[in-house]
Amino acid sequence: MSILVNKNTKVLVQGLTGKTGTFHTEQALAYYGTQMVGGIHPSKGGSNWTGSKGETLPIFASVAEGKEKTGADATVIYVPPAGAADAIIEAIEAEIPFITCITEGIPVADMVRVKAKLDKSKSRLLGPNCPGILTPEECKIGIMPGSIFRKGSVGIVSRSGTLTYEAVFQTSNEGLGQTTAVGIGGDPVKGTEFIDVLEMFLADEATTSIIMIGEIGGSAEEDAAQFLIDEAKKGRKKPMAGFIAGRTAPKGRTMGHAGAVVSGGKGDAESKISAMEAAGIKVSPSPARLGKTLVEVLKG
Repeated sequence: MSILVNKNTKVLVQGLTGKTGTFHTEQALAYYGTQMVGGIHPSKGGSNWTGSKGETLPIFASVAEGKEKTGADATVIYVPPAGAADAIIEAIEAEIPFITCITEGIPVADMVRVKAKLDKSKSRLLGPNCPGILTPEECKIGIMPGSIFRKGSVGIVSRSGTLTYEAVFQTSNEGLGQTTAVGIGGDPVKGTEFIDVLEMFLADEATTSIIMIGEIGGSAEEDAAQFLIDEAKKGRKKPMAGFIAGRTAPKGRTMGHAGAVVSGGKGDAESKISAMEAAGIKVSPSPARLGKTLVEVLKG
């Protein structure tokens, strides 16, 4: 099994006609036939997009039209920052069940507006500022490199795009493979948090172990750790390894990620590591040992 996306997921592309949208749509189509079913552009509805290898997709004037004509249940957004919030809201209003926003640099005020809409909707948003989601040999939404994935048993959830790839590469090399990898993004205001994904992995029978990768800033990792402690008391627990990026950051320093704000005794690497360890997660000493750390957990 998998979570959120599978071989039956039908995906629209908002921002398909741009350079980034074109490149990653071509990559998705080439990845086990991910069902990319159309693009959205308000002034190009009725035309077709053509990829570098002759692939073609219809262009629709709105997300609502695209959903009606294709049966799409997901959309991916490559729209530049100034228009990305409106693109997300259009997808929410069209009641697309699963929305992934790759765009980096969306103003926080715009995302607060999006979150207010999202919280009253039927949609789930992944991102923004994330690498997307990939279920091996079934569906690729976003910018993750499909070649490093192997179908397997590890669920991966991460705030860091690059470290998502590390965890995937290492679990593939260890012969474990993945059920689904989810990059939730590093922005302070986003649609999907660690707890949401962990809940799905705990419920997924095919996911027999989990890797969780966090970063300094905010309290999402501490919140997730408390969630795991509470679930373990109910008898729901799976072997887990983890890592926190930013351990060597100077105290009080605000780092590059928009979400990397440390304040009030929470949000620094040590508090996150302590919380994760208290929840039974074996924290890797380095990102280069994520795979081996999980193997050690599995071997007991």
